[in-house]
Amino acid sequence: MTATSEKAKLNGSRSTEELRAPTRVVPPGRRRPAFVVAGVAMVVIGALATVWLVSSVGHRVDVVVMAKDVPYGSALSSADLTTTAVSVDRTVATVPASSAATLVGQVATTNLRRGSLLTRGEVTSTGVVAVDEVSVPMPLPPERVPAGGLSAGEQLLIVDTPAAGADPVAVAPRTFAARVVRVGAPDINGLVVVDVATKSKEGPALATRAATARFALVVLPMGASK
Repeated sequence: MTATSEKAKLNGSRSTEELRAPTRVVPPGRRRPAFVVAGVAMVVIGALATVWLVSSVGHRVDVVVMAKDVPYGSALSSADLTTTAVSVDRTVATVPASSAATLVGQVATTNLRRGSLLTRGEVTSTGVVAVDEVSVPMPLPPERVPAGGLSAGEQLLIVDTPAAGADPVAVAPRTFAARVVRVGAPDINGLVVVDVATKSKEGPALATRAATARFALVVLPMGASK
């Protein structure tokens, strides 16, 4: 090794042979094929998802909607119903707008609210009093009406009570399972008549309690078995 080469190395400069050696240059823009394929796939999937979303939102059907509030046990009129175009999942139960006329005269099996989508399960053509039931009107003076009021569809126990001023009986009182069908408006004295449905065999005894006013109400929680 010459003194010149040693001096060049000490000064950090490159030798003539090193300057003549070809330098390997990686072409700019070169990418691995796997990354390219993955990128294209993501773009395609995104485009397909967008198309599906737009088509789903754009698919609207005409269905029946409640135009007014209808309480449990009341018959529907044409004024209670309207139609609108909505986009709903196929698993959601609805009534086609073309079937609106078939709902007129049917009875609500629940409290129907204005603006809600109507389903076939919320109405019935047989009424809310079943074939093995009877409807009994129960007059309620103000002191017997629950503080929270009564609503159609609520479950009750109607309890036999002793005569006014008499001591309670020593045995368990007789009870009648019933369901509120309609609640009348209070009269000038605050008396409210409540129609309840009970089993046919219990009807006469319950009507006797209604006539003598020897009864009290127990309101059961929603979903409770009688």
